[in-house]
Amino acid sequence: MKCDRLVDVGRRQFLRGGAMATAGAAAAVVVAPQSAQAAAMAQVEYPSNRLANVADLVVNEPMDIEYPDADSQGVLLKLGVAVEDGVGPDGDIVAYSVLCPHKGYPLSYNSDDRTMNCPGHFSRFDVEAGGQQVWGHATQNMPQFTLQVDDKGDIYATGASDLIFGRASNVL
Repeated sequence: MKCDRLVDVGRRQFLRGGAMATAGAAAAVVVAPQSAQAAAMAQVEYPSNRLANVADLVVNEPMDIEYPDADSQGVLLKLGVAVEDGVGPDGDIVAYSVLCPHKGYPLSYNSDDRTMNCPGHFSRFDVEAGGQQVWGHATQNMPQFTLQVDDKGDIYATGASDLIFGRASNVL
């Protein structure tokens, strides 16, 4: 059976299509840094709040915290290995909201594989990779708190990377 709807593509039309595809790919590369910049601008600043002291932390044992207020539970972790956005003398201290960004279930820490896990729909988040989702129904990463450490070793939270579950905005 012969198909009458086939298009005869000449050399010039084929090359023009290839050039358009290449231009589209190049545009995607140019847009990528702007997307990263937009993500950095999504950082929400909150009033600074002291969470703990470096000396209070034990490697791979989560410490419960509340940030930016009592209605927002979180966890402070000393991972024992330096990670991106980690603070402290070893660059290994991070903090996250423990409300799953999917439906708000309380996340629990698994020290064996260093993930936060949701009992509701089984989403998993990698705490060594900025709270990146590695499994499950969540559609965004776990909100990470921005931390600073002063000369005495006191750890302060000053913002969040993403919207904290249950809030219409990150504004207090």
